Amino acid sequence: MNNNFFKNIESKTGVNMKDIFELANSLQNANFKDEKTVRNVIRRVSQIAGKPVPKQTEDKIVESIVKDGKQLDFNTLSKMINKK
Repeated sequence: MNNNFFKNIESKTGVNMKDIFELANSLQNANFKDEKTVRNVIRRVSQIAGKPVPKQTEDKIVESIVKDGKQLDFNTLSKMINKK
């Protein structure tokens, strides 16, 4: 993919692609059975997206991933964060 593609995404979303790539790299060997790791990922995604995640929502996401074994992906996180 070319640089213009990423610049277009950045301009539409306001999200720095460097931050996304750094997050993706950090997730490659992360232990998603570890509550602290999952909380750090949620907070990092929240920070990158510029959308705060209430403690109650964070707790639900953590429980769903750590205890219920749900897969962690950006789509799942996005849906959980955007629930009203």
